[in-house]
Amino acid sequence: MEKILNKVSVIVPLLNEEESLIELYQAIEDALTSDYSFEVIFVDDGSTDNSWDVIQKLANEHKQVRGIQFRRNYGKSNALDKAFKIAEGEFVVTIDADLQDDPAEIPGMIEMIKNGADLVSGWKQKRRDPITKTIPSRFFNKITSIVTGIKLHDFNCGLKAYRKEVVDRLDLYGEMHRYIPLLAYWDGYRNIQEKKVKHHPRKYGKSKFGLSRFINGFLDLLTLMFIHFYLQRPMHFFGTLGSGFLIAGGGITLYLVIMRIFFNQFLAGRPLLLFGILLILLGIQFFTIGLFGEMISRNRKDEKRINIRGTIRGGE
Repeated sequence: MEKILNKVSVIVPLLNEEESLIELYQAIEDALTSDYSFEVIFVDDGSTDNSWDVIQKLANEHKQVRGIQFRRNYGKSNALDKAFKIAEGEFVVTIDADLQDDPAEIPGMIEMIKNGADLVSGWKQKRRDPITKTIPSRFFNKITSIVTGIKLHDFNCGLKAYRKEVVDRLDLYGEMHRYIPLLAYWDGYRNIQEKKVKHHPRKYGKSKFGLSRFINGFLDLLTLMFIHFYLQRPMHFFGTLGSGFLIAGGGITLYLVIMRIFFNQFLAGRPLLLFGILLILLGIQFFTIGLFGEMISRNRKDEKRINIRGTIRGGE
């Protein structure tokens, strides 16, 4: 009787990585063929080299290969989001295309999922990157761990494994891909584990990420925290700020009125009066923003307009 194998979807977002794709596919095949059925979904995020030609060649030779090509660069989060929506595997794995992550780690991560984990994140304990990347990354990971309360050493690692139901509920954009563990945790998937993985020096090309990704990452973290806690109740945030300004401004104004009526002190030329009025106006503005936010949140509809040039699937 033929053994029924669990299916794994391996998602590879890429930008200008033509030299590494064939070698990466072969390594994925070597890691999974004996124990799993699998598909490899390459997402070409607007490459300007011959990456799509290589993906087409792989699809012509291997029925396990699928490809999505964007007309321009939309970012890693959008690339993952599109692939998550079409993945067919019981388990989903993401891996970068630069050959720095080792596909041989995938079976071990899937075993952790089978044993109860909802999500397994790779931890590049010994990174093979220049110090200009490792130090900012450690700082970023430490701050993110403290702020979110999720004890991971490497939020940025592209090698992660998931139950399919976890990625089905994700909605990624911006730089949100680095916060997938946080999004999953907020959605009720609390068994988030970490696995130490091998990390290799970059073999081809150059990194597509600079220092700006850490700045953008922190801004996206603030956005996520606000959305999570206040998206459905923006008045709680803006109303609290507005109340604080109104109380402070009203208190200053009341103080000045008392001084004028009972102590005969004139208000002309007193900066404190202008400051009190400014605080009251700010309070009213924050209340107004909160009301508009409440109205928008009740009529919110998100749409992504990504222009896909084409798709391909092995054997078709």
